Amino acid sequence: MAQSGMSLRICVAAAAAIVFAFSAEALPRMTGPAAPTKVLAPTPSSISPLPFAAQSPHALEKADLAAWLDGLLPYALKNGDIAGAVVVVVKDGQVLLEKGYGYANVARKIPMDPAETMVRPGSTSKLFTWTAVMQLVEQGKLDLDRDVNDYLDFRIPDKDGKAVTLRDLMNHRAGFEEGLKDLLATDPQRHLSTEQYVKQHPRPELFTPGDVPAYSNYGVALAGYIVQRVSGQPFDSYVEQHIFQPLGMQHTTFEQPLPERFRSALSQGYITASTAPRPYEFVETAPAGSASTTADDMARFMIAHLQDGRFGDARILGADTVKTMHSPSESALPGFGTMAHGFFYETHNGRIAIGHGGDTVVFHTELELLPQEGVGIFYNFNSRGKDDAVYGLREALFNSFMNRYFPAPAATPFPPAPATAQQDAQEIAGAYQSSRRIEHSFLSFFYLLQQSAITANADGTIAAPAAPGLEGNATFQEVAPLLWREVGGTRELALQYVDGVKTVIDSEDPTSVLQAVPSLKSGSLNVAVLLGSVAILVWTLILWALSPLLRRGDRAQIGVSPEVRRLRLIARIAVAVDVLYLVGWAMLMRPLLTNDFQVFSSHLDPIVRMMQLAGLLAVAAAIVGVWVAWRMFRTDSTWLSRIWNGAVAASLIGIVWIAFMGNLLSFNLNY
Repeated sequence: MAQSGMSLRICVAAAAAIVFAFSAEALPRMTGPAAPTKVLAPTPSSISPLPFAAQSPHALEKADLAAWLDGLLPYALKNGDIAGAVVVVVKDGQVLLEKGYGYANVARKIPMDPAETMVRPGSTSKLFTWTAVMQLVEQGKLDLDRDVNDYLDFRIPDKDGKAVTLRDLMNHRAGFEEGLKDLLATDPQRHLSTEQYVKQHPRPELFTPGDVPAYSNYGVALAGYIVQRVSGQPFDSYVEQHIFQPLGMQHTTFEQPLPERFRSALSQGYITASTAPRPYEFVETAPAGSASTTADDMARFMIAHLQDGRFGDARILGADTVKTMHSPSESALPGFGTMAHGFFYETHNGRIAIGHGGDTVVFHTELELLPQEGVGIFYNFNSRGKDDAVYGLREALFNSFMNRYFPAPAATPFPPAPATAQQDAQEIAGAYQSSRRIEHSFLSFFYLLQQSAITANADGTIAAPAAPGLEGNATFQEVAPLLWREVGGTRELALQYVDGVKTVIDSEDPTSVLQAVPSLKSGSLNVAVLLGSVAILVWTLILWALSPLLRRGDRAQIGVSPEVRRLRLIARIAVAVDVLYLVGWAMLMRPLLTNDFQVFSSHLDPIVRMMQLAGLLAVAAAIVGVWVAWRMFRTDSTWLSRIWNGAVAASLIGIVWIAFMGNLLSFNLNY
């Protein structure tokens, strides 16, 4: 009896933990290689992310740049609990300044050195892949508008009669669903080659190729595999021979694990500077993010792109090819960001900026080029920081750099709001999900509960999620029919209907859009169902655990028929089954909360399959719960007991509903 009571208390505690772990506030904002959104701590007051115009520009000179960075980064690193950073700025074909801040190894006090310390640039590595693709296009070996199946030894299915092209891959418009399985590894024995990854982990196609942007690491890995097949060389060897060696990038490689000659130079990676370093990350979509490099080497790459493909006597691309590569490769609304053959293309403070950010779990990078000014900046942080502070710092550093040296022209006043402002605000209001998502596996559970909301304000403005890297909402005012601009900023939102789906386009994000959520998948509805169901289940177990005290012996059972007692026990067992089911899923998904993405590998398949099969027990528990509630109405039980068992039945059905809507009942292992 004592052991049984202890088991019940454990179940109650675990179920209570579910309420916290599955609440909207506790959901993981999945970052790193698979992340659609980011969260950060408040940025240092000296770094403003707002696009204000300085009184007058500072001259971009070494002394001023050094003084500015020295006054900013040491404080920001300490405040954000970030171990170290490297930064390099190039101008007019030369390195203007490169510096390291903080530590590459906190325990050993090894400083960050821009020339010697190797860092992981994450998705900024994609720029090497796209440069390689454009080299082969230049040689006539690849065609950006040809079916990728012509270059592969396996087949990517057509969708809606349209084939995927290399241009689609460059523009993140191949329509692929996001994926997490085997995306990262820390065990060398689990490391996959690019060929193994793209063949073993094909991504479902959510959208018709070319129609909807949805950022895809798989798509870039596919492009890298095409480079490998067409060139006849392993991808990392091709990039080394045709990009790194000509540019003199002697401390850059795509090889994983790092060759022995580089291992002592690699910076440690941290969640926070005050915690132990994390293991080396194997990026399984290697062409999408596995590079290791130094800030000094990245300066050479930036200079080559800023000088029409030339660095010194070396040339990696022809001038015409560079001009093409730096121009938009897809159409966009006026003033909206777009893709430029793998680069992000936007207007920042009135100037064209092309670049690419990058994240692993622990390394965080930004590379930005101002082609018209002949200026480039690259920086990398080796920690996420306290409360993911690195994301705000990374965003704010470039904004502050631009505001200091290339300030925006005087802001134009907002035009009068259209007469239909309030009506249009009501039209855009609703719940949305990102086009970059997982939809056909158990991880879609998180996307079910973590959605974006746009609300209409009484004055005709709207409240929408702040830009990536910032918390909370921003206020937008309509400046043209179905076009809104951020109050106090330049970010814009446009409402369109794409394939009949209400779609919100963000001027600062060309790689994904927000799509209206079907009413049955509304986050608010499903969070309410989940929390209400869990509350009833937990309370049922609490009452069961306390029942020996409440009934004071058997007096409370006087007059209760044996059938009612049996039905109560059956209902409680059904509740316990559901609680254990939820605890199992909570434990399986818990690594997402701690950024341990490497856990989600093929080695986890037996456990995932076990939990999928356990869903059948949850369905059975719901059936039993409904049967008990029905039987209670045919016995001599009290009305209170009948009502409570009806609520229990509803909660058991609610769990099955959530499992169905969140694909926990799916038997798909390709996530």
